[in-house]
Amino acid sequence: MLNHISLSCAALLSISIFTVGTTFAADPEPPKSAPAVETTAKPANENEFVIGPTYVDAPEFKVREDVPKGKIFKFTMNSTESKFYPGIKKNIPGVSPYTRNVTVYVPSQYVAGTAAPFIISQDASGANNMPVALDNMIHDHRLPAMVAIFIMSGGGDSKGSERGLEYDTVSAKYAEFVEAEVLPRVSKECNVTLTSDPDGRATTGGSSGGAAAFTMAWFRPDLYHRVLTYSGTYVDQQSPFNPVSPQGAWGYHQYWIGASPKKPLRIWLEVSEKDNGFNASEAGLHNWVMANERMAAALKAKNYEYRYVFAKAAGHTDGKVFRQTLPEALEWLWKGYASKETAKEPAK
Repeated sequence: MLNHISLSCAALLSISIFTVGTTFAADPEPPKSAPAVETTAKPANENEFVIGPTYVDAPEFKVREDVPKGKIFKFTMNSTESKFYPGIKKNIPGVSPYTRNVTVYVPSQYVAGTAAPFIISQDASGANNMPVALDNMIHDHRLPAMVAIFIMSGGGDSKGSERGLEYDTVSAKYAEFVEAEVLPRVSKECNVTLTSDPDGRATTGGSSGGAAAFTMAWFRPDLYHRVLTYSGTYVDQQSPFNPVSPQGAWGYHQYWIGASPKKPLRIWLEVSEKDNGFNASEAGLHNWVMANERMAAALKAKNYEYRYVFAKAAGHTDGKVFRQTLPEALEWLWKGYASKETAKEPAK
């Protein structure tokens, strides 16, 4: 059973907002002294939950014989062909080429030529089991007939790595890489048309992949409206240093969300009781529990459509949490979506 919790948010420091282009709202310059956000538990509300300490896999992950199966496609991308990410490796100077694997799920209900909604998954998270849940939930009309695109990172982890550069950088670059280099390959390799409607586009991931998912939608809400993260790395892990975002993804809850105009985003986020840095001090800006609590508080204060889940007796990107919560999270994430070009059931 889900138990409700609530987090309050202190008034965020008012800072000036600069304008860049006209497609989407620009983010503010970071304040010289960022305000703290309270995370004291308050009376229950409908957006925040505690789960655990025991977990059960959701039934949607079980293969059903009566349900048609989607198709799986796989292809590889070579960094030597990328204009965005030619490749780096930690402590190795110069360009370090790599290959990137991409797995794509296309539902059986997809009709060629129609524009399909889709979800992007960083680190190819869920590639091994999400398609089963999608088969079942699309068949039961609990989700739109959507494509799922599972993209591996360029490799490595944390500061100085290709993965860290892609996922922990606080900018629009990764979203624009996906738009310019990944989605056209998906359309070509899988013979699918992908919607350009941001309301029909979702993005998800765990850890730094979760931070990347949020960053994609935050900087390009003209491309993505729906975000789902597990153990999101909303901490200071950006490299190289950027004076515009000196605290990396920690800046989202520290000042950007509160100081920026509200964006048309719907966000589901989870953190675990024993997540990375759970007992670390605030000074290091590297406590995942604190960061995700403050994300929820900042989103609440700004009246975003959000859901926050705190998982007891669980760790960083914990598989048992994912397997229990993903179907319900996806159903909530896509609530209110009405495709303009609905994929129909195949003729029987």
